[in-house]
Amino acid sequence: MDVDKKYFSNITTRERAIFEGAISMGALFHQFVGTPVNKHTKDSLEKCMEESLNLQPAIEDVDVKIRFDKLEESMSEFDYTSLTGDMLDVRIYTKLENVEAVIRIEFVEQLNYPLMYVENIKED
Repeated sequence: MDVDKKYFSNITTRERAIFEGAISMGALFHQFVGTPVNKHTKDSLEKCMEESLNLQPAIEDVDVKIRFDKLEESMSEFDYTSLTGDMLDVRIYTKLENVEAVIRIEFVEQLNYPLMYVENIKED
């Protein structure tokens, strides 16, 4: 079956590149927020998130950073906390044909909110 023709013929390649990155960002956020984390597991959690998202269609690369400052702010007396949206700084790079998109989540201080947005689109 030609998946592209059957399911994505109603949108442009640009829209599909954005869709693939955005759906993956939403999955990352809702799958991992609430995960127990501390300074010793931070790096392995970042790697786990990157590796799992890299399995998705059209994903070229994923860069996950858990903000250490936000992690330290919320540490409990039990030496761990739960991952929250304000700790995430993530870029998902997608590529479809001649279109590359970068989807981002970062905590925006002025909004007091972990904002997901299209950081960049490049078409050759």
